[in-house]
Amino acid sequence: MKEARYFYVPDAANQTELPVDEAMHALRVLRLKGGDEMFLMDGVGNYYRAQVTIAATHHCYYEILEQMPQEPQWKGRVQLGIAPTKMLDRVEWMLEKATEIGVDEVSFLNCQFSERKLIKTTRLEKIVVSAVKQSHKAWKPVLNEIVSFKSFINQPHEGRKYIAHCYEEVPRTYLFDELRKPSDSEDAIVLIGPEGDFSIDEVKMAIEAGWQSVHLGKSRLRTETAGLSAVMMMQLAKD
Repeated sequence: MKEARYFYVPDAANQTELPVDEAMHALRVLRLKGGDEMFLMDGVGNYYRAQVTIAATHHCYYEILEQMPQEPQWKGRVQLGIAPTKMLDRVEWMLEKATEIGVDEVSFLNCQFSERKLIKTTRLEKIVVSAVKQSHKAWKPVLNEIVSFKSFINQPHEGRKYIAHCYEEVPRTYLFDELRKPSDSEDAIVLIGPEGDFSIDEVKMAIEAGWQSVHLGKSRLRTETAGLSAVMMMQLAKD
């Protein structure tokens, strides 16, 4: 039996051709031809069983044979707000693994101690799409452009809101224990600071804005490891 081939096609139901990058992979790598079957993912909860109709040099056309709506794999929204690391490859690694584990939305924060103040999401989107296909996720995580920490914490956010930090002088509770407590909302969002952590003024500002102070355990984690740990805890707490 041939392995199922998955392709990411936004608004797949209203299209008849694979996007350029996906077409190149289908034609040059997988060498699909007319009549071959494939599966499309629209990133908003649907799979489609489709068939190649025309495999040209640079174009791959298809027709949909069956729409296959998917059930969410977890309840509520899993969200992460994180300051990007100086080395972008560490952000890419974190996004890839978080997508595979399961995250709905990632926002980038410009904090007082941030070493990276700007970030381009174009390449990061490709990393996420690749992870979505590899892990067969029906929903593609939303990636948001970088915003200031102050602006982000004062935006309206649904559900439980946590800021993870390493300041022992500020009262903190263990994130996983908090996530396991009964709540009226299944939504949760965790903030992770840059290398060097949030400033203590940022932590106090967040607490005043309604964010709960938490820690991720006894170990001191790198930014990308902390982000991944937070996503894992949010997922495990839902079991």
